[in-house]
Amino acid sequence: MSEVAASGMQGMSELTASGRHKMSTTVRENRTEQTAARATAAARGAGILDALHAEWTKLRTVSGPAWLLLGIAALTIGVGAAAAGVTRCPAGMQCAVDPTKLSLTGIQFGQAVVAILAVLTICNEYSTGLIRITFTAMPRRELVYAAKAILVTGLVLVAGAVAVFGSVLAGHLILPGHGFTAARGFHDVWFSYGPTLRAAAGSVLYLSLIALLSLGIAAIIRDSAVSIGAALAVLYIFPIALAFVTNATWQHRLEHWTPTNAGLTIEDTTGLHGLAVSPWGGLGVLAIWAGAALLLGGLVLRFRDA
Repeated sequence: MSEVAASGMQGMSELTASGRHKMSTTVRENRTEQTAARATAAARGAGILDALHAEWTKLRTVSGPAWLLLGIAALTIGVGAAAAGVTRCPAGMQCAVDPTKLSLTGIQFGQAVVAILAVLTICNEYSTGLIRITFTAMPRRELVYAAKAILVTGLVLVAGAVAVFGSVLAGHLILPGHGFTAARGFHDVWFSYGPTLRAAAGSVLYLSLIALLSLGIAAIIRDSAVSIGAALAVLYIFPIALAFVTNATWQHRLEHWTPTNAGLTIEDTTGLHGLAVSPWGGLGVLAIWAGAALLLGGLVLRFRDA
């Protein structure tokens, strides 16, 4: 009897221990699930400021974007100063030159660096697989996309403002010594002249729209090399192709809707009546292209697996 009782007590003890072990395991699992659920809810509840902070942290911890921003300013100013330096208007000659647009020649080269910066902002994450971690931490993909667009636009606006100011300053200092003086009918290349101010401000906006256009292309393609090639093709191949259009009417129409040809009319300060589109209208055409690329890129980002 005592042996039977002892055996029964031992069995009950084992059952109690087993029950306690299962209960503790269940409690731990429930806590883990609750923690994961809270983390997911927190991620879904994160707003645009959280996304901006995350994207800014990623950008400022690598050196590439800083060098590209420096390259935008340096290339734009350098090319603009060189163009002003080699252009002269000899005495006794009529020179059909727009001094402001000449000073801003570097924009056509700096835009390539802008496109590369915008493309790498999103494609670098796809090439390394970091984009999966980004979307896990921030499940609302549209917020990540918007944060990238806002951040790239802001950085390009700053770099573009520096680049444009340097270009205008170079033209202001160089061109009068090369025959482009008020006495010969040329306006001073400076911000006190309304059309020059419009061209300068519009050029900064032009670069920011190029950044958004390139970001949209990158979101659609997702490959760095192909995206850069596509963006540069839009910037440079379209204008080259227009040169081979022999029909003047069709060339005029195509210039009206080609993003770079239309957008760069913002730099013109002379001969405005002969343009295919007005300066601000041309910038609007580029804005349409950029908006369409961003919209399509956002749809691809939302419905296509990372």
